[in-house]
Amino acid sequence: MAASPSPSDVQLLPAPEPESQLSSLVHDLSRQLQGAMENMLKMIEFIVIDQNSAGIMEEIEKCNDSALERKRILEEEKQRFQKAAYTVLGMLDNRD
Repeated sequence: MAASPSPSDVQLLPAPEPESQLSSLVHDLSRQLQGAMENMLKMIEFIVIDQNSAGIMEEIEKCNDSALERKRILEEEKQRFQKAAYTVLGMLDNRD
């Protein structure tokens, strides 16, 4: 027959429950931290995307402004050439 442990032997045995609870708590905190870090990474990615898209929109606006300015210049040149051509045609008509 096995002898039951004496009261002094029972005190020497570690209680597994607090260690198990602590381990469970650390595991839960680790999972929560990992989830929070993943969410923060997603937020950072969205911020970077927003910043990049804002930069792209600025570049598109600059290109649009540049294209409109170039169009205005070309229209002015076209009018000058047309005016010059009509002047030459008028001079040729008056010679006859």
